[in-house]
Amino acid sequence: MNVSSAGPREVPGPAAVVTGVGSHLPPRRVTNDELCSRLDSSDEWIRERIGIQERRRADAAVSTGDLALEAARRAMRSAGVTDVDALVLATTTPDHHCPATAPAVAHRLGLQDAVAFDVTAGCAGFVHASAVAAGLISAGSARRVLVVGAETMSAIIDSDDRATAPLFGDGAGAVVLEAGLRGQDGCLGPFAWGSDGSLADAIVIPAGGARARDRRDTAPAGDFFVHMRGNEVFRHAVRRMSQAARDAVLAAGWTLDEVDRLIVHQANGRIGASVADALGIPAERTPSNIARVGNTAAASVPLLLAHAADEGRLKPGHRVLVVAFGSGLAWAATTLVWPPGVTAEL
Repeated sequence: MNVSSAGPREVPGPAAVVTGVGSHLPPRRVTNDELCSRLDSSDEWIRERIGIQERRRADAAVSTGDLALEAARRAMRSAGVTDVDALVLATTTPDHHCPATAPAVAHRLGLQDAVAFDVTAGCAGFVHASAVAAGLISAGSARRVLVVGAETMSAIIDSDDRATAPLFGDGAGAVVLEAGLRGQDGCLGPFAWGSDGSLADAIVIPAGGARARDRRDTAPAGDFFVHMRGNEVFRHAVRRMSQAARDAVLAAGWTLDEVDRLIVHQANGRIGASVADALGIPAERTPSNIARVGNTAAASVPLLLAHAADEGRLKPGHRVLVVAFGSGLAWAATTLVWPPGVTAEL
C-alpha cells in the first residue's frame, strides 16, 4: 500500500495502537577517539559531518537475538502484558542466514506457538514491520503484536572503513501494538512506503549471499561488510523521506504545521536536519539521539521513541510523524498521537 496520492481515508478493521515501548543498548561505549586511533579521521570531523560522539558495541558473545530479547521484554513490561499473538523482528543482522531470528526470540520470551518472522528493509525495517503488524491486526489475524527493531551492526561493518565504522552502532527497540479503535491516541495512521531496487547496490554487502556464491571462497574480505555510496544515499534519503512524510501526513488528514514531533531515522545528523528543514519542522520538534547511539539501522526509530518518551520530549497528545529510509532502497512513514499512560522501559 503506497498512499502517495491518498488523502484522509477510512481503513476497515481494528486499528493498531501503541501500548508499550522498550529499548536496550549494550553497555560498551565506543568514542570517536577510540575509533580514530585506527582511522584516518578525527573526533571533530565525525561530530561535524555525521553528528556522532559515541556509539554502542555489543560484545562478541552477544547477538542480535539477545538484544532483541531484552528490548522485547521491556516493551511487554511497559504494556503490562505477558503474551502476544505475533512477533515481527526487523533486522539487517540476523543471528543466522537460516533460520530467521524471530522464532528463537519468541521461544525465549515463552510465547507458545506465536507467529514470529523477520522483516528485512534496512534502516526502514522497523516502520515496514509496523505496517505488517498493523495489517495483521486490521485483518483480524492478531490482536496483539510485538514489533522489534534490533541490530548488531558491528558484525557487518569493516572497522577500518572510514565511511561506515564511525557511523553505525548496536542496539534494539520494541513496541507493543494492540487492536483498538481508529482515531484513539496511539493509533498508527496510514503508511506511506515503497522501495527502489534500481539502487540496490547503493547500500550492499557484496559477498556472502546467493548472488555470486561461486566467489565466496575468493571474494575479498571487505566484500563481506557493508559498502555504501554515502553522497548518493544522502540525496535519496532526504528526498524519499521528505515525500513519504508529506504523504503520511496527508493520509492522516493533518498538515505539517500540526506535527508536534518528527521522529526521523537517525541516519546521520545532517540527513535528519535536512529532512526536517525540507518539511519546515523546526529543530525543537525533532528529537535526536544519534550523538550518543549512532546509526542503529532498524533499531533507530524505536530507540528514539523510547528515549524521547523517557526524557519528556515526547508527551501524551503530541502529534508524531515517523519516517525512515534504508537499504533496498526502502522507505516508510506513518503518524500517531502519542498515547497517555505509556512509560518507556529502558
